[in-house]
Amino acid sequence: MERKRAAFAGSWYPEKANECENEIKGFLTEKKGPLKGNFKAGIVPHAGWYFSGSIACRVIASMQAEKVDVVVIFGMHMHKGSMPCVMTKGAWETPFGDLLIHNQLALKLAEKNHMKTETPSSFPRENTIELQLPFINYFFPGVSIVPVGLPPSSLAAEIGKSAVEAAKELGLNIIVIGSTDLTHYGANFGFVPAGSGEKAHEWVRNENDKKAVNAILDMDESRIIAEGSKNHNLCCAGAVAAAVAGAKQMGAVRAVKLDYATSYEKNPGDSFVGYCGILFEK
Repeated sequence: MERKRAAFAGSWYPEKANECENEIKGFLTEKKGPLKGNFKAGIVPHAGWYFSGSIACRVIASMQAEKVDVVVIFGMHMHKGSMPCVMTKGAWETPFGDLLIHNQLALKLAEKNHMKTETPSSFPRENTIELQLPFINYFFPGVSIVPVGLPPSSLAAEIGKSAVEAAKELGLNIIVIGSTDLTHYGANFGFVPAGSGEKAHEWVRNENDKKAVNAILDMDESRIIAEGSKNHNLCCAGAVAAAVAGAKQMGAVRAVKLDYATSYEKNPGDSFVGYCGILFEK
């Protein structure tokens, strides 16, 4: 069976299982820890674990349930005109062992939405998805995954809803994750509308990222796509819109913000990134 090698292990997150487990145990004691609730979907950041791992970890830990067959992960940095894609076979390597692709659900999703199908070798090298996999493997041992790449367009919400419908048709219990970082600010990213230093950091925290977070908390897919396009505050707006649409299709009625942070807080500089964790509850 073909497997996709972990491209970021040993750099963006630990390479060995015991090292990952130690990091995860530390993340679970930070701030609020996992939240209690009936959460079936969530939004996670995808920077290196040093910067945003605790947020992603605690979001995914909060979605633990008695039975989960498949985790559908929406991500990828795409342009509006990019073609949606899904890995339909094989496995993805993690420090805790391989995660199998749920072939039946992946193919059904691809057929319903005319998506490009990918193999482990052809699927892009994507931190948006890979950074979540050790957490998924740790909290949901034995689960399968369906990795999906989505553009920031109206297609995203349709595919998010379709993933839930396809899983229901197959009798599968799923959870849905949308992976995105928020504003990428500074000269490194070619985005400097508010100067530099602490002034810029406050603008990102209190204005630009807040607009994106509020759109997610309002569970408004169209506004999410518009925010990413207009204000450059969602690098994977399609993934977020899909997760929101999927959450609503599963009966979610409210969004809960778990945490917010920026890389500036750990590494002050003129270029930095915002991160947020959000859960959707039935």
